[in-house]
Amino acid sequence: MPTHPQVRAARDFLLLHRSDYDTAYAGFTWPELPLFNFATDWFDGLAEETPDQVALRVVDATADGGIGRDQSLTFAELRDRSVAVAHWLVGLGVRRGDRVLLVLGNCVPLWEVMLAAIRIGAVIIPATPQLAAHDLADRVDRGDAKILIADTGDQDKFADLQVPYGKVAVDGSGSGAPAPGGWHDYATVITDPSADRHFPGVSKAEDPLLLYFTSGTTALPKLVEHTQVSYPIGHLSTMYWLGLRPGDVHLNISSPGWAKHAWSSFFAPWLAGASILVYNYQRFNADGLLRVLGQAGVTTFCAPPTVWRMLIQTDLAAATNSIREAVSAGEPLNPEVIEQVRTAWGLTIRDGYGQTETSAQAGNPPGVELKLGSMGRPLPGYSVRLVDPATGETRPDEGELCLDLDPSTGSGHGRPLSLMTGYKERADSFDDVKNQHAFDGGVYHTGDVVSIDADGYLTYVGRADDVFKASDYRISPFELESVLIEHPAVAEAAVVPHPDPVRLAVPKAYVVLTAGREPDAQTAKDIFGFVRAQLAPYKRIRILEFADLPKTISGKIRRVELRRTEEARDGRRAENEFYASDFD
Repeated sequence: MPTHPQVRAARDFLLLHRSDYDTAYAGFTWPELPLFNFATDWFDGLAEETPDQVALRVVDATADGGIGRDQSLTFAELRDRSVAVAHWLVGLGVRRGDRVLLVLGNCVPLWEVMLAAIRIGAVIIPATPQLAAHDLADRVDRGDAKILIADTGDQDKFADLQVPYGKVAVDGSGSGAPAPGGWHDYATVITDPSADRHFPGVSKAEDPLLLYFTSGTTALPKLVEHTQVSYPIGHLSTMYWLGLRPGDVHLNISSPGWAKHAWSSFFAPWLAGASILVYNYQRFNADGLLRVLGQAGVTTFCAPPTVWRMLIQTDLAAATNSIREAVSAGEPLNPEVIEQVRTAWGLTIRDGYGQTETSAQAGNPPGVELKLGSMGRPLPGYSVRLVDPATGETRPDEGELCLDLDPSTGSGHGRPLSLMTGYKERADSFDDVKNQHAFDGGVYHTGDVVSIDADGYLTYVGRADDVFKASDYRISPFELESVLIEHPAVAEAAVVPHPDPVRLAVPKAYVVLTAGREPDAQTAKDIFGFVRAQLAPYKRIRILEFADLPKTISGKIRRVELRRTEEARDGRRAENEFYASDFD
């Protein structure tokens, strides 16, 4: 069975015009399919066309950052393994529409189970193993999970959880650990290449496929539903932004359980016919990552800003690699980091933007002019509108980034195929309040404020909840953080409003220092002097505190926690906190 012809045509159009943004954007249309199953209608086609090409390679890191276990499966081998797993899950009771809570790290069975569930028509609830027991219980409850699949080493977290079809234990570490009592043992799955790959019934395009819990940077996690096409086909825009080509070796640094892992470690590479390389580590080691990049023939590399900021603290110029495309997503990447990588590798990191609710919405595609500090332009398949958060009116220069859902306006793309079905209260009911807010006014509201220039390039300003006023001036935390990180002593920074009786608020920076720097008055004085020379007076940081940054499990800074801390301080100065006025 070949790959689906309509999806193949849409993909090949983007590959053909990968360096011609105007043509790609104007000419691309989403495939309209009433029926689609990514496993049988796409992945099995790759297994037929390129059976011996590596589909997945997982390289485990040793404790000291070296290379340990190294596992590879070809497209044909992974097809057969996922078929075997699908039959095994059906034997346990899993049926079309049943929800599978998948709590695995970067181990081969993760990809086997994902493909198997898609074959069956089951709904996958990805969750990171880093979650606490109460978080997992919430996912079982609100997600209405029928079966749980988790690593043998995490069994204690699930001791009190009950699911109808039982719990499956996976020895992801390869230690040979037996399944705990009462658990199904994944090791009993037997591959049968002659097994029937087609299961009763077909997948309708609108059938649910994924239920994602958002990372919750400003509130409790929301439950996002995607369909059999919204991610499997919708990530054509992500493939285009990444610059993937058939035969590429793509490495993405991301944790399973979060949407970016499905973006760049599952759907987008396989839509391109590329090989997925996974660097599996317990504790991140920048030198170890550089070693893998140099030895594995990586051609396309995606990492979040946190990883890029760690990499530039190593000797990048001495590292060897075969990278053609370097990209970043998750949070805006500071221009200083882009410049350092460009100097060391001769590559320009291309920023991209998207959400759990969508695929990549905007970005800097390969071969197209890049403006430092910009997250690029709308990607093929997306029509955007900037809206005043207060009035709902369209703004020409700055506003909340919204996706236009009306095909008669904007570029004519209409509702993007990749957009979520909506927010769910529980797996079987929609959250009417959240959806009314998200889709108010005939657009989808991202909650992110951006500016746009005359060429259509978008620049991130901040979350609508993060942008604040000081002396009646609008302050973008990201803009100030980008200046702070240019100082050699600053590894990471987060800017929030500090209450002020005269100015309403003043900018305060929480700063994480680079190795070897002391959180003392001299360091604070140096940083204050540096930003004073770079920023207009109304933007200047007035208070600085050396402290760790609270983050979500997926690594995004929780500025909401820092804002709450400031509101509760009641004028008391914290340890390692300095005021600019201290040095006047």
